[in-house]
Amino acid sequence: MATAKTKRDFPLDRIRNMGIIAHIDAGKTTTTERILFYTGKTYKIGDIDEGTTTTDWMEQEKERGITIVSAAITTFWTPKSGPFKDQEIRINLIDTPGHVDFTVEVERSLRVLDGGVIVLDSASGVQSQTETVWRQANKYKVPLVAFANKMDVVGADFLGTIQSARDRLNANALAYNLPIGSENNFTGVVDLLTQKALIWQGDETGAKFVEEEIPVDMVEEVKKHREKLVEEITSTDDILMEKYLNGEEIDVDTLKKTLRKAVIENKIVPVLAGSSLRNKGVQPMLDAVIDFLPSPLDLPKTVGIDPKTGEELVFNNTKENPLGALVFKIQVDPHVGRLTYVRVYSGILKSGSYIYNSTKGVKERVGRVLLMHANDREEIEEAYAGEIIAVVGLKDSITGDSLCDENTPIVLESITFAEPVISLAIEPKTKSDQEKLAQALQRLGEEDPTFRVKSNPETGQTIISGMGELHLEIIVDRMKREFKVEANIGEPQVAYKETITQPSEGEGKYIRQTGGRGQYGHCLLRIEPLPRGQGREFESEVVGGRIPREFIPPIGKGVEEREDTGIMAGFPVTDIKVVVYDGSFHDVDSSEVAFKIAGSMALTDAASKANMILLEPIMKVEVTTPEEFMGDLIGDLSAKRAQILGTEKRGNSNVINALVPLAELGGYITAIRSMSQGRATAYIEPSHYEPVPANIAQKIVAASGFTGRIER
Repeated sequence: MATAKTKRDFPLDRIRNMGIIAHIDAGKTTTTERILFYTGKTYKIGDIDEGTTTTDWMEQEKERGITIVSAAITTFWTPKSGPFKDQEIRINLIDTPGHVDFTVEVERSLRVLDGGVIVLDSASGVQSQTETVWRQANKYKVPLVAFANKMDVVGADFLGTIQSARDRLNANALAYNLPIGSENNFTGVVDLLTQKALIWQGDETGAKFVEEEIPVDMVEEVKKHREKLVEEITSTDDILMEKYLNGEEIDVDTLKKTLRKAVIENKIVPVLAGSSLRNKGVQPMLDAVIDFLPSPLDLPKTVGIDPKTGEELVFNNTKENPLGALVFKIQVDPHVGRLTYVRVYSGILKSGSYIYNSTKGVKERVGRVLLMHANDREEIEEAYAGEIIAVVGLKDSITGDSLCDENTPIVLESITFAEPVISLAIEPKTKSDQEKLAQALQRLGEEDPTFRVKSNPETGQTIISGMGELHLEIIVDRMKREFKVEANIGEPQVAYKETITQPSEGEGKYIRQTGGRGQYGHCLLRIEPLPRGQGREFESEVVGGRIPREFIPPIGKGVEEREDTGIMAGFPVTDIKVVVYDGSFHDVDSSEVAFKIAGSMALTDAASKANMILLEPIMKVEVTTPEEFMGDLIGDLSAKRAQILGTEKRGNSNVINALVPLAELGGYITAIRSMSQGRATAYIEPSHYEPVPANIAQKIVAASGFTGRIER
């Protein structure tokens, strides 16, 4: 599909790179559709139920009515008031998934976005995934504007939603406008700074609204909330605060400029009311995006590391500076092949040029540069600082890699992702599918850093791992549709981990004499447990040349491979520190291979004396249910080794919060539907790892044939 030419080389202060983030079903995609409609990007509002939305373009998204992959799209908006009145603003928008299984899409989008709109459900307030995306935004210091959506539904509570954000997110959330009515009577909003009422008439398109005086019955309420908003805004500026305390009137433009600075510094989150489905409140939210979210010029300078010297480098976020860009997503497109999504922070990225991947130390050729409009593409000659684009032709660059000029190399902060929690075995149905399966898994692994593939050397099976059952279900579905691979799938398996509970030492000595040159590697290791969630560490304390320096990395490699394959029951080892402190070598027979094997042997020896235990993923479970099913659902959770954290009233529903081992949650969504006549829903996300009870661990280990000690 052809796409109209987008205006190029836009002034940086009139660019907004923003994302839409929220809990599942809060209305992100519906809100995105209204934004695209009101900005003139589309001429018909897409419908999720009909599968006609712009950003949910995958077949799986249309069928399931959920967002699976983030979609980037460029559009333009001209505000009618505020600091950018009557100026055309370019919005590079990314719509992200709400389902926790696809949290990778939110993580990488927030890493490259300058600001975002967090959509809240006015009837439910802050939900579990809202907390997760809030933490992700905080991690990258992304300024946010909040949109309290669904003001038209039963139980909508705007002020309750703001309080929920203050309580659960610890956010300085403040009403920027107030809804006029709620539920069926929601007709518009009152802007607290301008003190004007905006009234929408009808639900058809909502493209037009009228400006009126504040309803008489809201005058006192508006006055109270305006004072609170003005007080918070002025408190962020000493000069304004003094004027405010002296009773001086502060003009609206000054208040908006000060609020903009406070939002960019993450001191205030303005909250606006609306109903995207009923086409009300979206335009004021768009104005707030322009007025308060940062342009690339408002961001701190681009900071990275010189890969040659390790020194800090700082680039201005302008096209005149050297190129500094970050790969944040890989996508396989059926028409153009491998698409590499890139955020350009400084400089210019030109079609046909050579660029340097400073993360890997390789040169890459830029084939084509594309502006993406969901799954449509527009070819451009060059991309400037502040833009989000896709590149065709990069072969070695993957998510998190830095791109730059070879003469001015810089490595930018990468992106970290959560570890998979669930696995299943997969095998091709026929021999002809074998090669296609390997290619499909490689491609999908490049696209999704939370999707892992490994082979089980004992069974010969291929094991795929992901963030949840839905995640793996979509992966398998994509293999069939996009790569035409038919495969047999095993039952989902929990991604257990192994760890140690006490320090110990071990020795590994590998000696092999053959007809020619022999093999000799010998090392002594010390291991100790690390705090939960710390991961792995490897250090060398070898002195005096007891082991030549070039053999230390192979020992580390042998240790790492043994940690990956597991010692106790075939699960990866975590939360362990390994120190090589002594050993010996042979002038002729020592080799990297011999020391790698010795390292693996030494770790196995040490771990067998370190009281190993199994860890299992614990999931945060939030069940929303009518009151009559509460007892049955709590009882069912208790039978699943759940730790019930508490219950709360939210709107017309009751919410049960619990921590439950993932091993107990197979088929849980289906089970609670049958227990509640289809009226209860569950939200499940990874929380942390905990030791498996000894009796259950014994069964898992017995099946693996491990003969070492397990802590009881």
